[in-house]
Amino acid sequence: MNPVTAVILGAGSRGCSYAEYAKEYPRQLQIVAIAEPREDRRNLLAQELNVPESKRFTSWQELLSKPKMADCAFVCTLDDDHTEPAVRAMELGYHLLLEKPMSNTEEECRAIVEAARKYGRKLAVCHVLRYTPFFRTVKEIIDSGKLGKIMSIIHAECVGDVHYSHSYVRGNWHNSQDSSNMLLAKSCHDIDILQWLIGAKCTKIQSFGRLSHFCKDNCPEGAPKRCLEGCPHEKTCAYSARKIYLPETVDIWAGFLRSAATGKVDPTDAEVEKALWDTNYGVCVFQSDNDVVDHQTVNMEFENGETVVFTMAAFNFSTRRIRIMGTKGELSSEDMDNITMNIFCVDDENSPNYGKPATEYLKASEKVVIQEITGGHGGGDSGIVDDLCLYFGDNIRTKSISDIRTSIMNHMTVFAAEQSRATNTVVDVDEFVEKYL
Repeated sequence: MNPVTAVILGAGSRGCSYAEYAKEYPRQLQIVAIAEPREDRRNLLAQELNVPESKRFTSWQELLSKPKMADCAFVCTLDDDHTEPAVRAMELGYHLLLEKPMSNTEEECRAIVEAARKYGRKLAVCHVLRYTPFFRTVKEIIDSGKLGKIMSIIHAECVGDVHYSHSYVRGNWHNSQDSSNMLLAKSCHDIDILQWLIGAKCTKIQSFGRLSHFCKDNCPEGAPKRCLEGCPHEKTCAYSARKIYLPETVDIWAGFLRSAATGKVDPTDAEVEKALWDTNYGVCVFQSDNDVVDHQTVNMEFENGETVVFTMAAFNFSTRRIRIMGTKGELSSEDMDNITMNIFCVDDENSPNYGKPATEYLKASEKVVIQEITGGHGGGDSGIVDDLCLYFGDNIRTKSISDIRTSIMNHMTVFAAEQSRATNTVVDVDEFVEKYL
C-alpha cells in the first residue's frame, strides 16, 4: 500500500507528536508540507521529515492557497484558530485530523461538521485517549460483559501541579477569553472517553468548579510580579519560574517547558531568562491574569441510568485514575496501565471460580507510559495516527474512531457542563444540543 500523505498545519507540540509517526513508519505516513510561523520549528521538523524548502510555509493560509497536495491535513493550530483552516482544507479536498477541541464555540463546531458533510470528507477529532492501550483494553473488558451492566464510573484527570502552572496559569490556555475554558481545553478527552466506554448518550449534566489557589488572594507577602525580581519565597515555592525553566540540568521535561516558554526548539539559558522577563512564563503564578478553574467536578447521568462523577484537579502528579462499577464486578486503575478487576458474580459454570469472588490483575501495555505532557498521552498520539492511516488510506474504520455526530455531541456535552457551572443548574443535554444543532 502507498503511504497516506499529509500536510501539517501547526508544528507545535501536538503537530510534532503526530509527525513522529511518519519518522517511525514512513511506509504508512508521509508528511509532504508543513505550515508553521516559527522558523526554527518549521525547519527542524521539515529536515527530520525530508520536506523540501518549496513545501515549507509560514502560515496555514499560505499552504492552503495552493492546490491540494496530500490526502489529509493535520490541523494543529491553537484552539481559537481551528475553524478557518479546517473548513478551507476540507473545501480543497483534504480529509482531516483535527486537534481537540474542535473549536471554542458551539457555532464553530457546527460549522466544521457542516463543512465535512457538505464536501464529503472524513473527519477525525484528536480524542487520543480512545487509542491508548489502556482504554482500548478497558473497552474490550466492558464489551465482553465481564463486569456486567455498567452502573457507575468515578474518573479523575490529575493534571499535575507544574503542568497546570505552565499551561493554564502562565501558558496558552490560562485565560478563557483568549482560548478555551479548562474543561474544553484539557478534559474534553475525558468527557469523550466516558461516553465511549459506556456506549450511551449523556442526558443530564451538572458541574461545580472554580479558581481557588492560583489567584491573588493567595499571593505570599512581598512576592514581586516576576519570579526573577528577587522573590523572598523562591526556595519554598514549587512554582518558581527560575526553578522550573532554569534548572541546572535540563532533562526532557525541563527541555519541553523551556522550549514552550521561548518558542524555540533548543533555547539557551540566556534566551530562557529573556522570556521570563518578557512573557507571562516569568510572572508569579499568584499574580497572573489567569481565570480558568484549578479544580472542577462534573456529574453525568446517561440514558440507561448510568451515573458518572468526573473530577479534574491541578493538585497532584500527572495521570488519570478510574473506577468502573458493574453488576458483576469492579475495575480500577491508578496509573493508566495496571488494571485490577474484582469479579464478585461469576456466572460461567465452567469457570474454576464459579460462584466465588475473584481478583484479576493485568497490564494494558508492556511498560508503564509516562503520563506527562511529554508522554504521548499513554500511547494515544501514535495510536490515533496508526488508525487514521487505515481509515484515510484503506477506508478501514476501527472501533476507536468516532463518527462526526459523536464528536460534536461530546463537545456539546462539555459546553453544557460549562453552562451548568456558570448558572448553578442541572442542564438537559438534549435541550442544549437542540439549541445549537
